[in-house]
Amino acid sequence: MRVLVTGHRGFIGAHLVELLRDAGHYVVGCDLDLFGDCAFRDAAAPDETWAIDVRRLTSADLAGLDCVMHLAAISNDPMGELDPGLTEAVNLEGSVAVAEAAKGAGVGRFLFSGSCSVYGAAGDRPVTETDPVAPLTAYARSKVEAERRIAALADDRFSPVFLRNATAYGLSPMLRLDLVANDLLASALAHGEVRIKSDGAPWRPLVHCRDIARAFVAFAEAPFGTGHAEAINVGGDAENYQVRDVGAAVEARVPGARVTYTGEAGPDPRNYRVSFERLAARLPSFELAYDLGSGLDELADALRRDGFDAAAYDGQRYVRLPNLRGKLEMLAGWTD
Repeated sequence: MRVLVTGHRGFIGAHLVELLRDAGHYVVGCDLDLFGDCAFRDAAAPDETWAIDVRRLTSADLAGLDCVMHLAAISNDPMGELDPGLTEAVNLEGSVAVAEAAKGAGVGRFLFSGSCSVYGAAGDRPVTETDPVAPLTAYARSKVEAERRIAALADDRFSPVFLRNATAYGLSPMLRLDLVANDLLASALAHGEVRIKSDGAPWRPLVHCRDIARAFVAFAEAPFGTGHAEAINVGGDAENYQVRDVGAAVEARVPGARVTYTGEAGPDPRNYRVSFERLAARLPSFELAYDLGSGLDELADALRRDGFDAAAYDGQRYVRLPNLRGKLEMLAGWTD
């Protein structure tokens, strides 16, 4: 299979390239590499690399591909709020443009990287894909609208699937420490404090970044039409946690570390538990390779081996927001 991965130099994309190549697929990567100086370790290289803004991809570019996996985006709530207009341009208009180009090129499979953050303030009842969405941020709104518009393109030859990923965490060659589980672990290792910035009450579904990549590969290799034009929550029912539970799991793994509640972020309105029954129904043989404990253990071991310390935690290398802030003008004007 010939596969295009947009955002292949990202937290999830780095795993995806490796998994696809290991499975024998030909991989084209498309990424502006805005965070190339944030790498933790070398990542697997695609067979072919394009440094093209996804908003400029054409059907001619995508001719001959069997599948497009669209991950490129302004990639979480805080970054989306830096410039909501740019977030809409990239995450919504850019995503729709890639889907239209893919359909025009005769690409059959289109896998869209969405987010469970579209559920907003859903409370502690597990929500399903048929429940109303309640996006609270520019990022989440862009994902909701992109799903709606891309679904309208679906037909018997163009089959999009919308993977609504739970909150990602874990070790990646393109490491991020600005995601809740990773941040709590990193703060414990660096400062001996598990710094929870809210009151710890909100629910979050968590999923390892490599398991998200594995789900993409599983849908690409499934019979054509599996999950056709559907939203699919990606994660596991047992992996819904309150933030305070994540803090306790970190505390248990870092001797001497203690949970502290800084209160600096105030109450977090994002609060949702998620059901993953549809994923199990569409991919019966798919199982998560990680739970929170094993994912934290792997990341902690890697950071310790790397000599991770307070200077690394307090710096900007593994935090996307300050890196993106310095590149907004470039991203807004990039054409090829």
